[in-house]
Amino acid sequence: MSTKRSGETVRWLDTDEERAWRALRRMMIAIQSRTAADLAAIGLSDPDYEVLSTLSERPGHSATLRDQAAKMGWSRSRLSRHATRMEERGLVRREPDPDDGRGCFLVLTEHGLRTLEDAAPAHLESVRRHVIDRLSREDLAALEAIARKLEEPA
Repeated sequence: MSTKRSGETVRWLDTDEERAWRALRRMMIAIQSRTAADLAAIGLSDPDYEVLSTLSERPGHSATLRDQAAKMGWSRSRLSRHATRMEERGLVRREPDPDDGRGCFLVLTEHGLRTLEDAAPAHLESVRRHVIDRLSREDLAALEAIARKLEEPA
């Protein structure tokens, strides 16, 4: 069904589309809230874990603030504020970016790496419990295919 509103045509969701959309939203919220609660139980937030894990995979365990923000889908200012809190806990440090006088690198500290190594088994168990072990190999393949389609810009 389509209707005109303020000169634009609005394409409303049909019953099947709306049911699928609502199921996807409920699934994303449920998985995120459950895995975030499990991380909180070991003293990390979901964004903390994302910063630590992505930095651990990079050469030199560092990334520019700009690149890290883009990877997380955050603004630079939001990541900067979060990085300040992580710095206070000794998980990351900032270093000047010689190619960008206004930019900086986020660097994973030894304490940050140990924290990640300590948290990883619990996080992986959480991911298994809430997602992986509940799906068949066929389900996982379908989920991956769907995720790849949806991660691309429209």
